[in-house]
Amino acid sequence: MDALYTAAATANGREGRAVSSDGQLDLALAMPPALGGSGQGTNPEQLFAAGYAACFASALGLVGRQARVDTSEVSVTAEVSIGKDEAGFALAVMLRVELPESLAGETGELLVKQAHQVCPYSRATRGNIPVELVVE
Repeated sequence: MDALYTAAATANGREGRAVSSDGQLDLALAMPPALGGSGQGTNPEQLFAAGYAACFASALGLVGRQARVDTSEVSVTAEVSIGKDEAGFALAVMLRVELPESLAGETGELLVKQAHQVCPYSRATRGNIPVELVVE
């Protein structure tokens, strides 16, 4: 891969801070109450959800432009779950893609499937964690 951009961030665990190398990101980290924490900060699952949602929406824009379809009204919500499996802890993702009425039906479904093929987050997770696509 020929890197076009590299992001770097440093964290010191689930309780502490996460800071990007350029200082644009500087967040308090805390375990969510569901995992026994205070919830007084963000957590890795929220950060992953935000990144995946943004990347998938961008991928949807790309495939929309290629198909000459307006995707500007599309909204993507990523739900990232953490739980236990036979090996320890594991993640699962549900991507909820809200399409405008103009993209309802086969066209929208096809664009979502195409975006799932080109999105770097989808490609990175494929075969590693379950990712469910829900078109709304």
